Amino acid sequence: MPASVSGRDCLPYTSRTLFKSSCAAPSFTPSPSLDSSTCSSPASIDIAMSEAAINLVVPKLEEIEDEHIDIKLPPFESTGPTQPPVKRGRGRPRKQLPAALETKPKGGRTKTGCVTCRKRKKKCDEGKPACNNCIKNSFYCEGYPERVFWRPGRHRIEEDHSSLTRQPDYLSRDLSVSQLGELLFRARTPAQPRPSPGTRTIPTINVDVKCDLPFLIDGVETPQDRLLLDHFVYDVSRVLTLINDETNPFQELILPIAVQHRGLMHSLLCLSGAHLARKDREPKYKIAQAYHLDQALKILRAETNGRPIANGPTIAQMLILCLVSICLGEKEGQYRPHLNAARGILYQLQTDTPFGKFLFEFFMYHDVANSITSLDRRPINYMEDFCLPGFILQPGAGALLGVLDGLFGYISKITILRDAVREHKRRRICVNYEMLSTAVAIDSEIRMWVPPQHPDPHRYIAALLYRQSTWIYLYRTIQPSQPGPKIRRAVEEGLMFMRMLPENSATQSILLMPLFMLGCAAFEPSQRPLITDRFKSLYEYSGLGNVLAAHEAVDKVWQLMDAGDENAWDWETILHNMGYDFLVA
Repeated sequence: MPASVSGRDCLPYTSRTLFKSSCAAPSFTPSPSLDSSTCSSPASIDIAMSEAAINLVVPKLEEIEDEHIDIKLPPFESTGPTQPPVKRGRGRPRKQLPAALETKPKGGRTKTGCVTCRKRKKKCDEGKPACNNCIKNSFYCEGYPERVFWRPGRHRIEEDHSSLTRQPDYLSRDLSVSQLGELLFRARTPAQPRPSPGTRTIPTINVDVKCDLPFLIDGVETPQDRLLLDHFVYDVSRVLTLINDETNPFQELILPIAVQHRGLMHSLLCLSGAHLARKDREPKYKIAQAYHLDQALKILRAETNGRPIANGPTIAQMLILCLVSICLGEKEGQYRPHLNAARGILYQLQTDTPFGKFLFEFFMYHDVANSITSLDRRPINYMEDFCLPGFILQPGAGALLGVLDGLFGYISKITILRDAVREHKRRRICVNYEMLSTAVAIDSEIRMWVPPQHPDPHRYIAALLYRQSTWIYLYRTIQPSQPGPKIRRAVEEGLMFMRMLPENSATQSILLMPLFMLGCAAFEPSQRPLITDRFKSLYEYSGLGNVLAAHEAVDKVWQLMDAGDENAWDWETILHNMGYDFLVA
């Protein structure tokens, strides 16, 4: 400030009137030690005032921002003796800062303030969760940035990979249904946009309103559940029966009941997850399958509570869980508890409805197929206290082949005959006349059987294939296990019917049983490549794991045939020795 400026102008505006009345004009004396020509700092001013005037002066305090601080340092001068120049080494010279610049000024910048203060270039008091500077000035505090520590490249790649392969929280299935719904609701709710820095916000009242809507369909509670349901409707249901249009019984009869029955819906989603897990091999499908299986079993135990309940949804749930074992390709008899439970209460089932008729047909098909590959399972129609329903002998177009048209009755008779033949051979007793008479009677019945499926050519050809495989089943039971012209001709005719069926038709869903019969009778090596190709195409069409198990069993029978083993006809015992227990259905 120049020396001619008066002391009155240096006082605040509020104290000027008091200065006029109680204070005389002060005298200014420049300091003799400073000269404006030699020093850049302003000259000091001596102000003479009375003590009363000084007490009445109220200074105005103003906050000084960090960026307004102007530090001017005097020129750097060396006071010591002059040193000879030191020769600089090779390389890039280091930047030598003066000693005065090395010390950080008090109250300098920091990088730990909130985002808003750093954008506004204001000093932050680092209050948590919001700084007081933003609250005082009515600014929205954006919080504090996450501290990122430097990591080597290898560690960053591993962390990125783990974050990509980490499963979503709802797949762990450790939460309850309501917690899962709340988790998905939060994940679907878009984040509220944050106000930009520098904009003032109007304070609002936070009202915590919890929106927990019920699920429309019990069991279908996540986006993945909807995916499993779509896969069941459009893929799984089409490979389980002969009907793959809108009249498919799984879509027309099972699905509407599953919408009202939580346990049946979980069973359907479990089957769909098992089918996807076989094809895709992603862990999320296996986790979803295990979750729905656990939920279905819990509901099934709660409904039965140790006592049999003969209602349609319960029996349907048992049969669907049996299909889960088929789809997974389990070979240790995991299907047995479900099939046994359905067998125990099937006689109480009301078969006067389309739903009851389909359940009976579906059970009988798998029950007879089970007797073909096991030693201790016999068809239910030979139980003493069981009577076939009236509709079972009526020919017509059913969802499967062999049950409603009566053909599986002959297969059941052959299964009982095989038990008697096996027991006689174990005792080293030849086949007696009674067994031969029974076999001739069955042979006559098979020859007189006519397929009722005339309208659909594919269904008619598939029925002829079933008839051919049934006769092969009888021949392999009575005749010695050795090649011959009759069995070679029968297998060739069966393969001819197999070639006439397209690999993408709905009849592929019922071809595993006759294909297994043809394979166990193929003595000629020239017949085996086509059978192997049909096994592969059947697995590609259906994706059911029991197709692979059946192919392995046929390979074992071929090895015994080539070795001339007389026991090659008894594939039930062969499977038992291999430790296999599965369904060819």
